[in-house]
Amino acid sequence: MAEDEDPKIEVIRQPSVVIPHLQELEKHFFELVSYGNVPDVRQFLEEHPDFNINVIDFQGVTALHVAVHDRNLPMVEYLLTHPDIDPGDTHLHAIRDNEIKITAVILNKLNDLSAGLEYAGVTMSTDFPDDTTPLAVAAQYGHFEMITYLRNRQHSLMKPHPPSCICENCKSDREKYDLLALEKMRMFGYKAFSNPAYICQTVDDPILEAFNLSYELKQAASFDREFYYEYKELAENITQFATELIGCARTIDEVECILKQSTGFAHSSKFLYPRLLFALHNVQRTFVAHSNVQQLITSKWLDGWIEWKVMHPVIKFVRVVWRIVMLPVILVVFMAAPNSRWSKSWQSPVNKFISSTASYLVFLMFLFLQSNMDKSEELRGPPRTGYVWVLIIYMMSYAWASIRLFVIHGPNRFFSRPWYWFETIMILMFTMTFICWIIAAVDVRVNGQLELERKYWNMYDPTLIAEGIFCLATIMAFLKLLYIFQLSYNLGPLQISLGKMIGDVVKFIALFMIIILAFTVGTCKLYQYYDGMVRTDDESKIKTEQVSSFVNFWASLKTYFWALFCMSPIESADVIIENLPGETESETIINHHDITEIIGYISFAGFTVISVIVILNMLIACMSNTMATVTENVIVEWTFGRTEAYVDFMLTAALPPPFNIIPTFVGIQPVMEYIKIFLKPPEDKRARWDISHCFYIESLEEDKDRQFSIVMSSLVQRYFRQKDKQIEENEIDRLTKEILELRTVLRDALDTD
Repeated sequence: MAEDEDPKIEVIRQPSVVIPHLQELEKHFFELVSYGNVPDVRQFLEEHPDFNINVIDFQGVTALHVAVHDRNLPMVEYLLTHPDIDPGDTHLHAIRDNEIKITAVILNKLNDLSAGLEYAGVTMSTDFPDDTTPLAVAAQYGHFEMITYLRNRQHSLMKPHPPSCICENCKSDREKYDLLALEKMRMFGYKAFSNPAYICQTVDDPILEAFNLSYELKQAASFDREFYYEYKELAENITQFATELIGCARTIDEVECILKQSTGFAHSSKFLYPRLLFALHNVQRTFVAHSNVQQLITSKWLDGWIEWKVMHPVIKFVRVVWRIVMLPVILVVFMAAPNSRWSKSWQSPVNKFISSTASYLVFLMFLFLQSNMDKSEELRGPPRTGYVWVLIIYMMSYAWASIRLFVIHGPNRFFSRPWYWFETIMILMFTMTFICWIIAAVDVRVNGQLELERKYWNMYDPTLIAEGIFCLATIMAFLKLLYIFQLSYNLGPLQISLGKMIGDVVKFIALFMIIILAFTVGTCKLYQYYDGMVRTDDESKIKTEQVSSFVNFWASLKTYFWALFCMSPIESADVIIENLPGETESETIINHHDITEIIGYISFAGFTVISVIVILNMLIACMSNTMATVTENVIVEWTFGRTEAYVDFMLTAALPPPFNIIPTFVGIQPVMEYIKIFLKPPEDKRARWDISHCFYIESLEEDKDRQFSIVMSSLVQRYFRQKDKQIEENEIDRLTKEILELRTVLRDALDTD
């Protein structure tokens, strides 16, 4: 300490953060309010007429907040009678605590201060974002009765715009507000809007609203990555709400009534359960995989044939093989007696699956025979076998089946399924093969050279192109067996895991492309000068030729690509310089460009370390994680995929390809029905068409809507009753735990004494 400083001088330390502190008188006032004695508080205010009743502590809490948190209605009513009282955001605290009476008193006081003030959003609150309204708080905390009370007082809640919205209001808000505050307000609004208590009071179809909100929140999570986990959690919660709601159904009729609703999705005339299609389209896995939904879908899939479910896989395969023989018989029955018992039995989904599988096995057999034809002496032009015409007929029938499903589903649903894309590409590749065969036949007829030996064919000969495309199409055709085997409980989860891991590979391809491109461009012509050089050892006379690894772009790309699989030789980075003439004719000089070779080795080794050691192991770890994730949720994942396959077979024609191109009464009946309703619409149905859903028949029956309202009301009541029971059970468990802990403490105290 310096000599001139006085040790008696008190050093005043200024706080780094300025926050309000209560004085002794203010602390005493807060204590009186917390004691809850209204006469004492009245006496205090009478003795101190100039006292600031709106004083706040370091947490921003006023005396009115204390009274609200203590649920002391008389104290709240008295404090509100003070002429200088400022309610602030206390009504939001009362709403959060689910105190309807206290909320009513504060809201009435706000209206006394200014008409309509109770509907205004609160600003400068320490607990709530700016512009928070009473109904938003009630909805976010899920207070059912409070929501009802506020809605009766004409409170409303505006749905927030998604983060990707570019309307004029959103543009203005982005300019006016801080972006972080804007996102916080949006998140608060979504939490309120997606609460089950609010949804059930504001919409007639809570399940449809849950699906729409879940989809919107998933899109918001993909767009606004900064709040990805918050949006994702909200989407999962709202999906779980829809799942628990359908889980409250007690009969198969109630589940069927829910799934038959067509509001919000295609009004399919071929599928009984549009709501299930909507759930599949929005990837509501837990909803689709719920036992109530699966019970209904499985019963419709089997259509009374319970024996199929308990058959041994070998017996099922024998059934499929026997169905190959029965396909012509089924066609005759459909043509001669479309309304017979056998015809209706073969129209069940499981029988359509057996027929389709049997027909597809025949198609694969013809593909195998065509692919294994001897090509050693094959002539130019299309193959000279009868298999080609069978394959053409099959492709025409598969194309017709895809067009039919496209019309039923509409483009949105059709192009959202990977398997539909897969089959469309397969059909296009077979079609391109047939076109190339036609071009080859025309070329042979015009230019001749039918018996020209294959080694003299042009590299772009139509026959060669057709064979290459046919090879790829055949691979895809046999891979489609994975789609059939996903119905198996043992193979289905593996097929789903395979699809997920392929997705991981596709993501990592972008990283590989960047790395390969960087190294390829850097070393593409590093060794160009040395291309073709041969070095001869003077003693052993062994010749060493320069490896064409980094002589041009494509050579470098090939070298690095095969290095991913450790198939590029280590000599790829060697620099070989041909022998230089020495002082005599018999003497040669061997030169070395060590700098170039070192750079080549560094590049080659760097690529190997980055791609093979790091990136490939990252891919393996990612695929392992994907496999573990699917395995943990294997029932839901597999059941969802199986349901999509069920729906596909339910919507396919009664006759499988190639018989589906033959007009039958069963096949043309839906078309005739659509035309009949279109020309002469009845009172309860309308024939509709739009770009999203294509052709469909809309039902206008009001009885269904009334029944749906009754069923939905029952589900909502059961849902909230279950939630109340869970809360009561949790409270009982908590109290029981506290009692046990108290008993332990008392016993220890008695033992000590």
